[in-house]
Amino acid sequence: MTPSLNVSVVIVSFNTCNLLRDCLKSIYENTSGVLFEVIVSDNGSVDGSVEMVKKEFPQVVLVENNANLGFGTANNRGLDVAKGEFVFYLNSDTLLLNNAIKMFYDYWKSHENETIGALGCNLVDADGVLTESYGKFPESKILLKKMMRHLLAFYVKCALKLFGRDISGIRPVPVYECHIGDVDYVVGADLFVKNSPYARFDENFFLYYEETDMQLRMKNDGLRRSLIEGPSVMHLVRGGKNKMDDVLRYGSFSIIQSEISKVRYTKKNLSAVIAFLLKLMISLHWLSPYVLKNTHKFYRKLWGV
Repeated sequence: MTPSLNVSVVIVSFNTCNLLRDCLKSIYENTSGVLFEVIVSDNGSVDGSVEMVKKEFPQVVLVENNANLGFGTANNRGLDVAKGEFVFYLNSDTLLLNNAIKMFYDYWKSHENETIGALGCNLVDADGVLTESYGKFPESKILLKKMMRHLLAFYVKCALKLFGRDISGIRPVPVYECHIGDVDYVVGADLFVKNSPYARFDENFFLYYEETDMQLRMKNDGLRRSLIEGPSVMHLVRGGKNKMDDVLRYGSFSIIQSEISKVRYTKKNLSAVIAFLLKLMISLHWLSPYVLKNTHKFYRKLWGV
């Protein structure tokens, strides 16, 4: 079937009503010169997100999943109804600062002979500072080294916390540099892809690593992933100040899901042995009394990967 639109913007929504409203406003206020639709795939929000979209943005295609299906699966439900030649996966905590959708579309159409798989741009945070926009594909040895360092640092922080020491300044703030050109993978906050089988996420990943896995498939088939000049997108939450206790944050739902997905990615794409070693280290991490109340119910899921 010939696409009837240039771009389908797919946004996953889960209890981010105010952020979602601002994101949608930024799309409609800044986008012109391109035929597009916006699809919101809602994962069972209970904060009025669905009602807000229906009332304030009736032109939006709303997919009501009625449950938290995870990031990749919810994006796939949006992809299922997308009519655009291209799909622009956009987080609900982002703001378009210029006519980014048309810029992505024009760039791809003018470089179609270059076997492009995915495009993104250099994201900025709420302060206008560059934030995470791309990454390198994980490697087995590096994953193990990082996990060992993480485990050691975690228990050092636990010990310091036990003795009442202030650990709020221990975690370093990452510094990101502007990059234009090919990368291993573009982060999922602003991911512009062709509406094709390559646009579909592996639904075994609930949260995190799904865009990494998708773009590894692209790489294996010779498709490039690039950051380009022009589009300007703000990513609010990633760039925000995390005020949660530096130890307790490791027991948060998002961190737990990230670690489970890390094991899943490793087992699928790297090594079952390395995945097993990661499970052991993560299990040691999760046994801390500071996070055990949050992590204990996920042990079965971790070891079922």
